Amino acid sequence: MLGNYLKISLRNLWRNRLSSVISTVGLSVGLASGLTIFLLVNWLFSFDRYHTKADRTYWIVTDIRHDNLVPSDATPRPLGDVLRRDYPFVETAVRLELAFRKIIGTPDGKGGLAKKFEESRNIGFVEPQFFEVFDVKWAKGNPKTALTAPNTVVLSERYARKYFDDADPIGRTLRFDNQTNLTVTGLIKNPPSNTKLPLEVLVSYATLPGLTGDSHFLQQWGGPNTLCFVALREGASAAQLARAFAAIRRKYLAAPEAKRFDFRALPLSDLNHNPQYGGHAPRPILYALIIVGLFLVMAACINFINVATARAIKRSKEVGVRKAIGSTRGQLIGQFLTETTLVVLAAVGLALLLTQLNLPLLNTALAKLNADLSVLDVFRPGSLLWFSGLVLGVILLAGFYPSVVLSQFNPVAALRGRMTTQQVGGVSVRRGLVVGQFFITQLFVIGAIVVTRQVRHMQQADLGFNKESVLTVPVPTTNPGQQQTLREQLAQIPGVEQVALAGDPPASYRRPPVPFTYDRHPEPEKFPVTVKTGDKDYVSLFKLKLIAGRNFQTNDSTNNEALVNQAMISQLGLHSPGEILGKRLAVFGSDKTVVGVVSDFQVGKLHGRIPPTALLNRPADFAMAALKLTPATLTTTVQAVEDVWNQQFPQSVFRAAFVDDLVNEFYLTERILLGLIQVFSLVAILMGCLGVYGLVAFMAESKTKEIGVRKVLGATSAQLLWLFGREFGKLVLLGFLVAAPLGWWLMNTWLQGYEYRIELSWWIFALAALLTAGITLLTVSYESVKAALTNPVKSLRSE
Repeated sequence: MLGNYLKISLRNLWRNRLSSVISTVGLSVGLASGLTIFLLVNWLFSFDRYHTKADRTYWIVTDIRHDNLVPSDATPRPLGDVLRRDYPFVETAVRLELAFRKIIGTPDGKGGLAKKFEESRNIGFVEPQFFEVFDVKWAKGNPKTALTAPNTVVLSERYARKYFDDADPIGRTLRFDNQTNLTVTGLIKNPPSNTKLPLEVLVSYATLPGLTGDSHFLQQWGGPNTLCFVALREGASAAQLARAFAAIRRKYLAAPEAKRFDFRALPLSDLNHNPQYGGHAPRPILYALIIVGLFLVMAACINFINVATARAIKRSKEVGVRKAIGSTRGQLIGQFLTETTLVVLAAVGLALLLTQLNLPLLNTALAKLNADLSVLDVFRPGSLLWFSGLVLGVILLAGFYPSVVLSQFNPVAALRGRMTTQQVGGVSVRRGLVVGQFFITQLFVIGAIVVTRQVRHMQQADLGFNKESVLTVPVPTTNPGQQQTLREQLAQIPGVEQVALAGDPPASYRRPPVPFTYDRHPEPEKFPVTVKTGDKDYVSLFKLKLIAGRNFQTNDSTNNEALVNQAMISQLGLHSPGEILGKRLAVFGSDKTVVGVVSDFQVGKLHGRIPPTALLNRPADFAMAALKLTPATLTTTVQAVEDVWNQQFPQSVFRAAFVDDLVNEFYLTERILLGLIQVFSLVAILMGCLGVYGLVAFMAESKTKEIGVRKVLGATSAQLLWLFGREFGKLVLLGFLVAAPLGWWLMNTWLQGYEYRIELSWWIFALAALLTAGITLLTVSYESVKAALTNPVKSLRSE
């Protein structure tokens, strides 16, 4: 029986090649879009869940309480050791500190470096317990002893090849930041992409005291400085950990810190989903993506149903013959579901191919997350279950209704060729399906318009400072004399208009704000201050606007002056900027005198309000030089800057970046979202066009005689076209009436996350409706014109 089903199904599909191709392509495009989304979401949900102890491993964070809450992903350094040593319900704990902008080199035996690399994202100081908490595959070395001694390092296979080519790295030496030598004691497999801790250079935690010159470095209960992860014993609960935190605060922290510091334990599985602590994939966004994927798959299934039922009349005699010779309704449903299964399987194969072709673009967009998505991921045990469920769901969703409709034909009416539109499901069902497609299409179009405008608005927003033609280069020294020498040499390069030394640009990835004391107040203020560091040229180079007082007068390293922004004035409750001039600002353990007030400028992303900010002249914190360049000679000037820089710092790695490029990185998430929604909007429009085409074909078939009668009675072609236009105008309007309020709510909720945002205007929704109506008009034109121009003699000819 199954063989017979397959043979007849293949014959029918071949006989109706055009509609079969439309069904397969439409279904495959929708499935490919949904599959791409599901693969992305599945990957983002998989972060750090592969560890054996993941279900009982917790990430310890610190919330610092001021007037507002300042989240920190770190803890005081001794906390992990105390938990590991004093609390039996803790199986083990590990402390680690990430390192940024460190130079790793291989000595050449002559006092120099044969190779040198700047490492920022994949290097960290870790305890040996790291390998007890996290699953790491070893190639060489002993995980229990490899990182117990100071000045030891474990490398991934990728980084070992990077530093030593194909030579055996064990026992070899690396030079760390031109400070100390590290001996390679272990080799591990490359970390997977789905981890928030992709460490490939693991330096022993015991190395830190030697680098700082402080033997008590690891016992200091200062501010949060180190990441801490705790693996609980089987049966232990997070509540026990929470109670331990309260006891630790009372025992080890001074009264002010005990009052302000609040330790919390987050499940390891939340590591990638909590944006407060650096997570890239908040759960609401992932759930929204799942809904988008389901919408696209549903739209593809609606297309299939429309096309299948549109050609049902042509198969009525086949059904009549089958019923007349004894076929049961169940057998007919089995036959038609077999055909659907063949189309779906073909569509799945094409969808897998389309998905694989599109994934490199998505991987490139997510390069910062080291994404390596592949269509082969769907065949992994964890993914195969939902993928099989998706395929089965599509077969049932797309095939069940057409199969039921076809199998219920009256055999007498079918054999006489007198089937009516109501007997093949009626127009009303297809109207409902097409309204659903118009709803999905217009929802996507509204989203695409709003996201496009918001991203453009952020890119064009006034940041409060100049970012054009400003180049930043590192300053790998804290020696004031060397810093000034670099400034003077860079300033002499043709094309360099101005040079300023600073910690970072005005807008950068925000550093945690710090407590401070204002004027003669005995206690720190209830809110922290964001600190920027720069010399006296910082204000003029970035064109910060002084609204009261003056700029720094000198670049002397003993400078004790400070500038503040308008947000500081407001937060302190002062009535005018002049009131703060000459007042004391105690920050970082030293007193500063406020000498000027600048207009508010962006210090990070445009998501929140500009915080109270202070600008200090602290040469010890200068990590970069900002250069205002002449736009006409950018290329030659940058090369000259690199040459001068390399002469002064031959042991370091030159790295240059334009400030406008750094600022554009803030909008990476929004640009990825924009790209996704634009692509999926096009897919939704394609799905809508195919669904509309199916309904037009059905209406043209069902209204053949009506059109013939109308033409005989004198109806013009324009009047006949109005029959179709009126029908689809209603459907577009119905879809819009559902999509507009939902689209407004979704987009308004999304925009609330931005302090600087566009307003949702009526024309956005009108434009979405007009675009959908225009696309629909183009889609219905061909079939409706053909029906209107058909010779009425043919239309009215007797069956």
